[in-house]
Amino acid sequence: MSSSLFSVMPGDGGDSDDALLTNAVVGLGATTLLLLLSTTAYYYYNKSSSSAYKYNNDMKKIKNGTKSKSDNADENYPKLDRAKYPGGHLTIYYGSQTGTAQMFAKQIVSEAENHGFCARIVDLQDVVDNDDFDFHHNGEEVDEDAALLRATLAHPRYRDDHDDENAGDTAAAAAADSNGHHKLPQQRSKALFFMATYGEGEPTDNAQQFVDIMKVKSGISNIYKFGTEIHGDGTMSASASSGSICLGDDNDGAKEAAAAADGRRDTTFLHDIDYAVFGLGNMQYEHYNNMGRFIDAALEQCGARRVAPIGLGNDDDDLEGDFETWKDNVLWPALMGRYVKKGAMKKATVENGEGGKKTAALPPCPYTVEYLQTAAVGITSSPDSSIQTSSKHYSQAVDCPVVASRELRDPSDPGSTIHMEIDISKHMDTMKYTTADNLGILPKNDDATVKAVADALNFDLDRVFHLLPSNNDNIKKDGGGSAESSSSKHTLPFPTPCTVRECLERYCDLTGPPRRSDLKQLAPYAQNDMDRKALLRMSSKEGKAEYKEKIIEAHVGIADIVTRLCTSIVCPLEHFIMVCPRLQPRYYTISSSSTVYPTTIHITLAVLETEKKVAGAAGGGVFRGLCSGYLAGLKNGDLIRAFVRESTFRLPKQVGRPVIMFGPGTGIAPMRAILQERSHGRKNGVEHGASILYFGCKNRTMDYIYRDELELLRDEGTLTELHLAFSREQNHKVYVQNLLAQRAAETWRLIHDEMASIFVCGAVKMGADVDHTLQDIISEQGGMSREKAKAYLDKMAVAGRFIQELWS
Repeated sequence: MSSSLFSVMPGDGGDSDDALLTNAVVGLGATTLLLLLSTTAYYYYNKSSSSAYKYNNDMKKIKNGTKSKSDNADENYPKLDRAKYPGGHLTIYYGSQTGTAQMFAKQIVSEAENHGFCARIVDLQDVVDNDDFDFHHNGEEVDEDAALLRATLAHPRYRDDHDDENAGDTAAAAAADSNGHHKLPQQRSKALFFMATYGEGEPTDNAQQFVDIMKVKSGISNIYKFGTEIHGDGTMSASASSGSICLGDDNDGAKEAAAAADGRRDTTFLHDIDYAVFGLGNMQYEHYNNMGRFIDAALEQCGARRVAPIGLGNDDDDLEGDFETWKDNVLWPALMGRYVKKGAMKKATVENGEGGKKTAALPPCPYTVEYLQTAAVGITSSPDSSIQTSSKHYSQAVDCPVVASRELRDPSDPGSTIHMEIDISKHMDTMKYTTADNLGILPKNDDATVKAVADALNFDLDRVFHLLPSNNDNIKKDGGGSAESSSSKHTLPFPTPCTVRECLERYCDLTGPPRRSDLKQLAPYAQNDMDRKALLRMSSKEGKAEYKEKIIEAHVGIADIVTRLCTSIVCPLEHFIMVCPRLQPRYYTISSSSTVYPTTIHITLAVLETEKKVAGAAGGGVFRGLCSGYLAGLKNGDLIRAFVRESTFRLPKQVGRPVIMFGPGTGIAPMRAILQERSHGRKNGVEHGASILYFGCKNRTMDYIYRDELELLRDEGTLTELHLAFSREQNHKVYVQNLLAQRAAETWRLIHDEMASIFVCGAVKMGADVDHTLQDIISEQGGMSREKAKAYLDKMAVAGRFIQELWS
């Protein structure tokens, strides 16, 4: 230990940097959901052949069923040792954008055996992207996505017999027999799902198909209207509001009726499922924990039975603490009480000889490093299908050169906002974009940080290696990685072969603050007792305050820990890859029109600089955001590794309709692109509706970015109205929402009579203030209650007329 930062306290017995101020389209932070499903086979063996599943006729999908390519007979699957695993199988699915959900899934796996369960991990994308099943349907119409979801969740290898006579009776979970009587099936497949909520209440990329199927099967057309119902015993469940199953107008009602009529909406689709949900979100966002609430309600609408109350974690406060509390006080007690008979765990411990003290060893690792000769040719890279879906951007990104970069603020302003242009002309097949899409940029750790970490851990930066799934028997026993390796195609965190330098430079988050669970994972590698105790202390619930002070506020990353603070850490490369968080892309809303600039992409970014704190005091130096600092240091000709991601911003198809835009600071980016698009249209004879922009900054002489462009657009007639809020030019602060309130009558006329679209981009706080001001205007000018005004705005959002892209 070379610092007092991690010193032992008296009496001791033993998400990303610059996402705050860039116009990154976030939602990356967070929101992750944990869903526990327990299913009985939805497919039954055909009496004439044990290799086929018979799809329930009531589902109107498959008569001849599905056929597993890998194994066709139930009796061919190995039987689980129920003495060792009295709770049976537990499958853990995850839907993740940044890897947090996967991390939580691994925590559950690591604890599962001690609670009597044999656990495995599956990427949620594999639930609906599984080639282990063939569908045979004799020419009948088949909903293959839904059938595949059912086939995967109810895989015969992972279902168990359970005595359910004490589990209660739920009509929604009952299956009707041939006499019309309801009974609860005893054979079930138990599964745990971790899924993240992304952006403004949407699912993650690898959960999108799963959510789409659940929307159809549950009949919930508006996935943004959920509350949390508090029951008499103090437990919670998500409930769909009155407007969620049908949004309320005749067209939506017709859609719901049509869905029910053609069999898509199905109240018995999940009749044999027991479930529980834990949602992970960020309370700064309006649709807090939306995916958790939606799935909890959708499962119930499909006839499933809840076995544990929903838990809600808040990444704006203590996401890990919320998860740990729910896991320890809700999830495991519920599972143990339902599936593990009293005394079974004690018996299992004795029979397996686990009463003695275990020998300390390296934790199990799901990866193996295979070093290659640097001069080797013809090296086969990892196939895309083997890369975790939360890391697919590593394979999708391409290198593009910077062709222009300039400072947008006045030299008198101590801050920095940069306009950058990137040439995509050589990658038009993959980098073609639509106006106001997002650009994902993969940042790089600086050379000094990479070298320091390599020196501390004795890594050779020039060695080339392949990363492979591990077949270590210890992993299979402990659940650290066997489940992931055996049950999911997507097992590897990034593509290889690569050099150790590229691994540390591009794939490992060395400077971002690690989560408490990361510190716990790192602790076993500390050779010094004081280092190990410090890491464990700050990873505990009791150490939250110390963790916040010494890690979060001090901007301490993994690099600081292994090079300065806990120098006794010895960690092999494959273990470091397992422990170190992945380096995530930063998203910027593209600030150029794809019509005007088809072969270049413009972005607008604020460079994050903030003061570090040491032991609660100032003076720790300046912390610079990783991605914004990296981009700020580039010059023309330097390459950026990037990819295009679709945005929610889209101009109305009816070009004659008005648009009202709110884009203070770097939130101006998509508005600049939209105005360029409309200006180009006007010059080519396309008449559009009014374009109204609200822009805000501190002072017109310091950070009024793109001033010349905006005033030119106004003068030429493209920008109908330009409303400017300079917050620091008077004694009282003025923001864009204050200017909006002054134009209440005109705004109501535009959105109600002329069907204007509203676009908002910027900080979450600003977005919330604009939202509330709009509700005030709709309520007052429209003569309706506040509740109806909110519903009016919600309906505009569903119709694509009210779009927000916000960051915290």
